[in-house]
Amino acid sequence: MRGLAGFYECDDSQLIEALVEMAAPRPKGWWEEYRGAMPPTALDLAELEHPAAYARVFEMVHIPGVLQPGDHARAASLFVAPSLPEEDRETRVAFRMRRQHVIALGTPYDVIIHEAALRMRVGGSKIARTQLDHLLQASGRESVTIRVIPFAAEGFAGEGFPLQYVGGVAPQLDTVQIDTPHGAEFIDATARLNRYRTLSESIDKAALPQEASLDLIRRIAQDL
Repeated sequence: MRGLAGFYECDDSQLIEALVEMAAPRPKGWWEEYRGAMPPTALDLAELEHPAAYARVFEMVHIPGVLQPGDHARAASLFVAPSLPEEDRETRVAFRMRRQHVIALGTPYDVIIHEAALRMRVGGSKIARTQLDHLLQASGRESVTIRVIPFAAEGFAGEGFPLQYVGGVAPQLDTVQIDTPHGAEFIDATARLNRYRTLSESIDKAALPQEASLDLIRRIAQDL
């Protein structure tokens, strides 16, 4: 890899060493246990998140999967795919719970959630309250930041799809993952990454500070 970098006159040492690390032999990731049981894009997402330098997530009407307790994930799956066999549903829930290891690893995880998602009573009021309590607990981790865009945010025009910006060891290895009606889409082209960096900055400006966000989550939980 270093030889190729020299041949192509690449002198970005940070990028070169990151590529060398990616090319090095490594044990199989935990997601390989789910190959054949989960969609390939789900495995790709887990593999993307695992070595990330950081992740920035935005959700309009859902709670990020990495911050969902099991009951919420199960209720959401039941609503979206009611005909799915129970065994397959439990596999999806288990996979989502395993993805939460990225937080345990201490990966900086910056989440912005619209107030609409917080008021969704997925699975009923009891499960919704458990979900909000789970967010408050997760916010206690040093690596996790949770902020909210309130309905009253001035000038916020919304964004129609979930967005996850995953930072690589070198900026050239950044990747954006968005959910679409046909499944997850991964974006790494420079021009499109620049567009999503700008979009992320606009979303960031619309969100409340963390303490004000947590106060809003607590108020919503009290209403349930």
